[in-house]
Amino acid sequence: MILPICVHEWFNQRNANKWLSYISLSVMLLIVCLLPAGMSRSAWMASAISCIYVISMNYWSKIGTLINRYRKRIVPFAIISLVIISLVIITLVIITLSVIGLYMLKKDSADGRLFMWKISSQAVAQNPWTGSGWDNVPAAYGQAQEKFFAEGNYSETEEYVAGTPEYVFNEYLQASIAWGLPVTCMCLLVVIFCFYIGNRNGLYGICGAILSLSVFAFSSYPFQFPAFVSALFVLLFTCIVQTIKSKKSIILYPVVCGLLLCTFVCSQNYRQDSRIVEACKKWNGSRIFYQSGAYSRAELEYAEIEAEMKGNARFMFEYGHTLHKLHKYKKSNEILIKALSLSGDPMILNIIGKNEQELKEYDRAEHYFLRSVHRLPSRIYPYYLLAKLYSTHEYYNYDKFKWACNMVIHKEPKVQSTAIRQMRDEIRKLSRTTNIK
Repeated sequence: MILPICVHEWFNQRNANKWLSYISLSVMLLIVCLLPAGMSRSAWMASAISCIYVISMNYWSKIGTLINRYRKRIVPFAIISLVIISLVIITLVIITLSVIGLYMLKKDSADGRLFMWKISSQAVAQNPWTGSGWDNVPAAYGQAQEKFFAEGNYSETEEYVAGTPEYVFNEYLQASIAWGLPVTCMCLLVVIFCFYIGNRNGLYGICGAILSLSVFAFSSYPFQFPAFVSALFVLLFTCIVQTIKSKKSIILYPVVCGLLLCTFVCSQNYRQDSRIVEACKKWNGSRIFYQSGAYSRAELEYAEIEAEMKGNARFMFEYGHTLHKLHKYKKSNEILIKALSLSGDPMILNIIGKNEQELKEYDRAEHYFLRSVHRLPSRIYPYYLLAKLYSTHEYYNYDKFKWACNMVIHKEPKVQSTAIRQMRDEIRKLSRTTNIK
């Protein structure tokens, strides 16, 4: 975001103030040196596009002057036009080749993001007007992915790159899932309007920073952090305040009031209640009991902070899993159902299914295990749980058991592990007792 500001200041201060020009150039070169080390393709694209914008706008006035000067002279005007068209074509070719190169640099990662955007679009379509709520985005994404894989029309690549992300790596889709399309469009219109008036007033560096952040937000998740939200508001306010100073436009005052209101709302969302902060500290201290298997003590500690931590999916999963280990299956399910409304993690479905199986609710157990399979088909564990379920005397089904065994034994996992080998060995032993090969 600072890079296009440095480029603009370097252009402006070259003749006016050489010291400021040298400072801008130094910072610009330092940023350019650091960017490759980050290995962030999103940052590279954002930097390149914003710098191209700043350089183009700084030269645009000179180009306009040349065009006006030679407009009535056919040969010079044709030469200038040809040069401009050639530069545009070359730029487009370079951008196209760069995009292809960035895609091939980390192909699996790029395929993963494309798949996330595909599923996110389907999540938006499920609730396009009001959204699902900011805290419920992972759950809405998980449900959309589960529905997609349940339909069966997917490729091996999509199965391989699927995961359970907390963010969808596209803030426009994230906002649409959370708040709905109308709110997202209104926010975009405000940003575009501020960019427009900033551009008209020659604030190319500030507009370049806005453009850089906007491009970066297309394939990452900067607005999950208060610093980026604050930076965006500062940039938008700069565009508006500068315009109000120069033109005294009354129309801009409602926009300022709207931005102040958004700032207040965002600050309230990011501000954490002191009770929640204390609960988080206590949770961090109590996790040692959960991780070491002291579940009785962990239950006591977690029960004390449940009310404050009910919006934390990880806490709710640990609490529900603790209750499962203590054989308190009904209460465990109550907690895990709440966690399921906050997270897309298929492990929650697995534990709920195991609880139902222990409660002799075999149909419900199968339902949750199959949901886990559909949510993330590349995982072996839910097939293992299904095979164990179908092998029980009360719910034995030869065909389903054979299918689940084959999936456990023959399905290729993303990463081989000791746990997978142990599951396969156990299922092989179990299948021999029923003569399944």
